Amino acid sequence: MAIEIFRRREQKYLITTKQYEELVDRISPYMRPDKFGNNGKYTVTSLYFESNDRKIYYETKNKLKYRQKLRLRVYDDAALDSTAFFEVKQKHKKVVNKRRMRLPLSEAYRYIYFPNRSLEEFETSNLQVLREIDYFRNLYHLEPEMVVSYDRHALHHKEDADLRMTFDFNLRCRDDDLQLANGSYGDLFIDEDLVVLEVKVNDSVPLWLARILQELGCEQRSASKFCTSMELLHGIASPAGTARETVHIGGM
Repeated sequence: MAIEIFRRREQKYLITTKQYEELVDRISPYMRPDKFGNNGKYTVTSLYFESNDRKIYYETKNKLKYRQKLRLRVYDDAALDSTAFFEVKQKHKKVVNKRRMRLPLSEAYRYIYFPNRSLEEFETSNLQVLREIDYFRNLYHLEPEMVVSYDRHALHHKEDADLRMTFDFNLRCRDDDLQLANGSYGDLFIDEDLVVLEVKVNDSVPLWLARILQELGCEQRSASKFCTSMELLHGIASPAGTARETVHIGGM
């Protein structure tokens, strides 16, 4: 079976709900709702992994040229027999590579909490990707750390399938309940009036979209869901030379 690999460039923006509404209206001649969810709207809930010495956090915070994350993801309401996605997300400079495989959520938790089982015993869409996930997890000594959830509105270009835009709202996190089947609840970690916009392309943002973003005053800004959640939940001190994530209206 083919390995599920995604490679793209991502540009992140932090915009207000008013800018979101204006932007969706302006791009409507070019974009259509994602085929998933209700009119392209659905909930994303992810279990993130971390090491005791915060390797993932500090690699992300220090913006290393090469960095990666491990997460287990479900969509909308999930039960133990629902499909989950185990993903290794790698970033080299501005290019994002994602390798993922599907498996029942119950199988994912068996792998997490019973690691001594042979990988061949797990029910998964691709054993090779599971081997890569297992290697990464053991190399970094990764364990479940926190759950991050948000409501997403996803759009695709009507003619260019490689252009995708996602708007994430109501970003929330928790670390006291790591069961994805228990829902997407948690504490908000950015201002409720802010939306995280990601423009995902193979090469560059098309000129028509760049002009609209500029006219609406949408400024690029890196807003790490992982780092912001970690700092809220654990009060982590930022590395020397970096600022603590402050994702609020006054920071725009």
